[in-house]
Amino acid sequence: MKITPTQFEQAVTALVAVLRLDFPADSVLSRYYREHRDIGPADRTFVAEAVYGVLRKKRLLDHVTTTGKARELLLAWLTRVQGLNMRELEPVLRRSDTDLVAAIKGVRTDDLPLAVQAEMPDWVVKKLLTFCSEPEVLALGKSLAEPAPLDLRINTLRAKRDDVINQLAAGGFSVTPTPYAPNGLRLTDRPSINRLPLFLDGTLEVQDEGSQLLCHLLAPTRHDLTIDFCAGAGGKTLALGAMMANRGRLYAFDVSAARLKKLQPRLARSGLSNVHPQTLASENDIRVKRLAGKADRVLIDAPCSGLGTLRRNPDLRWRQSPESVAELTRKQAAILNAAARMVKPGGRVVYATCSLLQEENEAIVEAFLSANPGFTLVDCDGVFEQQKIDLRTGKYLRLTPHQHGTDGFFAAVMVR
Repeated sequence: MKITPTQFEQAVTALVAVLRLDFPADSVLSRYYREHRDIGPADRTFVAEAVYGVLRKKRLLDHVTTTGKARELLLAWLTRVQGLNMRELEPVLRRSDTDLVAAIKGVRTDDLPLAVQAEMPDWVVKKLLTFCSEPEVLALGKSLAEPAPLDLRINTLRAKRDDVINQLAAGGFSVTPTPYAPNGLRLTDRPSINRLPLFLDGTLEVQDEGSQLLCHLLAPTRHDLTIDFCAGAGGKTLALGAMMANRGRLYAFDVSAARLKKLQPRLARSGLSNVHPQTLASENDIRVKRLAGKADRVLIDAPCSGLGTLRRNPDLRWRQSPESVAELTRKQAAILNAAARMVKPGGRVVYATCSLLQEENEAIVEAFLSANPGFTLVDCDGVFEQQKIDLRTGKYLRLTPHQHGTDGFFAAVMVR
């Protein structure tokens, strides 16, 4: 790795802004690039790799540094993680840095606390240890500290998976089918696909395999009234619409008009006409009440801590807290209670998060079932078996990157 002084200073400046943790790292970097339009593609690549590299390994880097300042953390990442030597670093070093780099290299790491080894905050590890062993926590933490592959979903209205695999392979892409999701592909090199014809014509959508599997738990049919209750930018909405063969009626609800706006160009590419995006004032919006007892399928991908997505959003480790999780659990319970009312007798509701914590997952579902005896838990393994998907995680869906190669996901299936 060759680094110019300009690249190094750009990365330090961007890292200073990101480490304030006021906003998500990706939005901070986007703003930084807009404010520094003279930065070339190679420089942008280095800045992004350096910032995310530091965020992924920040517990280790905090251990081997003394000040916690961006410049020292970056030097530590280059030496302890990237393995650069003094000669390779020479172009970016100040006179005083020689002793600093030597000190960073000299710190021993053979007896680190579990939380540091797992690259997790202490409070998260403490919660995980209530239902995971130490080796499991370590394996999970290490897997979440690695970059995620690029998962794609085939729009089955446009093409078949085998045909798309052949097209991509002919174009020089390293592509494999996802192990579980029947319409998923995995690209190991994370290439840019935004200008690829298969993306532009709506054949391909970016979607983690775990997210795709949530849609197969809901399993809507072409005649259903289906609701994606926390639709966001609509990745699962589009998958559900294709599963419904562009028939039936599919509502994409969200409280954020800005998030739903991102669905529009994706919807236009997809060829779907059965999707109806609507912005809600809250989970108790009048439109929710009007649909009481009418929906065949309701998917609730609830707002959560996002700790299962650390491969993509490593800064979430440091932007969440026990207090923020407690607030989220109150919101999750309220959303599940409100959205479940829309399900008709015999209808199905899927509650899901991309969290690792039981208080956002099993605890929410169990409290709901206790208070709503009209709903029954359905075994996730059985749902997948019906769809010939070879995945078994028990009555709940629980996915992790070290076991399944996906983001961390939880889901429960309930029938009224």
